[in-house]
Amino acid sequence: MTTAPTPARSKHFSLPNMLTYGRVVAVPIVVALLYWPEKDWARWTALGVYAVAAITDFFDGYLARAWQQQSMMGRMLDPIADKLIVSACLLMLAADGAIAGWSLAAAVIILCREILVSGLREFLAGLRVSMPVSAVGRWKTTVQLLALGFLIAGPAGEKVLPGTELIGLTLLWISAILTIYSGWDYLKAGLKHVSED
Repeated sequence: MTTAPTPARSKHFSLPNMLTYGRVVAVPIVVALLYWPEKDWARWTALGVYAVAAITDFFDGYLARAWQQQSMMGRMLDPIADKLIVSACLLMLAADGAIAGWSLAAAVIILCREILVSGLREFLAGLRVSMPVSAVGRWKTTVQLLALGFLIAGPAGEKVLPGTELIGLTLLWISAILTIYSGWDYLKAGLKHVSED
């Protein structure tokens, strides 16, 4: 006779959480594929895995809310999964020269903002203050995901769509600008609570 899983166990293995776990698993796969940036098959496979991970970034949160399957595991792991894949892709693309020169500044801005927001979230969580994602933050995430997709395609993408790398770098700079704007909003929210203290 089998026993029904406990509610906590069921939540850990809900579909929204499984999608989030999948995004974490996608990180080392994309990184491994980008170790062969000169191989078209590796570029396209990396883009495919990355695209699936980016799509699940929308669906895990949407399904968790729609099906009322929000969990502490999901709330903790979702932003971590996002930052892992973005940071890993930026580093690998910088290593293979897809992001170089002045465009490295855009990558640094994005990475610094991720660290800043993570620190602020941890600080505000200690004060039991939530920090909801702003509309600009959502636009930033969308543009950032598109930028990385074009840059992952890189030279392989150029053979199909000339200008792929330029599109990716342009979107990366737009993402960096939105990153500064949204990061400043989060910083103001954090400083407000510091000044109240």
